[in-house]
Amino acid sequence: MKVLIIGAEGMLGHDLVDILSKENEISTTTIHTLDITDIEKTIDTVKDIKPEVVVHAAAFTDVNGSETNQDLAYKVNGIGTRNVAVACKESDSALVYICTDYVFDGEKGSSYYEYDQTNPLSVYGKTKLLGETYIRDILSKFYIVRTSWLYGYHGPNFITTMLQLAKTNDSLSVVNDQIGSPTYTVDLANAISQLIKKPSYGIYHITNSGECSWYEYAREIFEIAGVEIEVKPVTTKEYPQPAARPKYSVLENYNWRMEGFTPLRSYKEALREYMALL
Repeated sequence: MKVLIIGAEGMLGHDLVDILSKENEISTTTIHTLDITDIEKTIDTVKDIKPEVVVHAAAFTDVNGSETNQDLAYKVNGIGTRNVAVACKESDSALVYICTDYVFDGEKGSSYYEYDQTNPLSVYGKTKLLGETYIRDILSKFYIVRTSWLYGYHGPNFITTMLQLAKTNDSLSVVNDQIGSPTYTVDLANAISQLIKKPSYGIYHITNSGECSWYEYAREIFEIAGVEIEVKPVTTKEYPQPAARPKYSVLENYNWRMEGFTPLRSYKEALREYMALL
């Protein structure tokens, strides 16, 4: 299959290239070779390659930065995604769109199904949801993949941040009232490689299994790394940030299971494998 990966330079993009190239003919674009906010360039690029599937992994992912750079987040996550969707329609390509748990407000109190009502709290969440809306309006052949708390070898992430901070601090305060599912980019890329083999279009929640708070996550990281440091639980109110985050944004991987796919492994198992590479 001919697959185009947009955003190949990103943390997930690197793993998508590695994994999808095993069974597919891969083309890539990066932020330097394609500006997705340019609709003509985007259409021309996709039509020249004529891929059967486009994996759209490019985004403005700075959650706090989106609050102060609202126009940029809107242009990249909203308009840019619309442009990719239009390009896919013109070239009759299926589209995989990487979305986020931040499309939910976290107030449900239990895990979110694909059909649950969205209600993003932040500019980032709102612009990513706008991307979803454009795709659903423009295309019939799409996989919207919502995931959460991504980490991987090819980019900065919560794990590397915690380990770096531990080098210069005796104690760290970490939020204990936001719950989610840390997800390894390698596992997500493997899941996407399975997903695109079937025209089972629709919305999918795909994350590693299990859940934790950021505080529990940090403690697990330090335990695996053998780092002795005091980790103090704090509330979101005690650690204010520019962008509001959902309190409980665990994603039920319901459609994934209904389509007969095997649930992803535990986040703890994936975390150990990833940290062995550091």
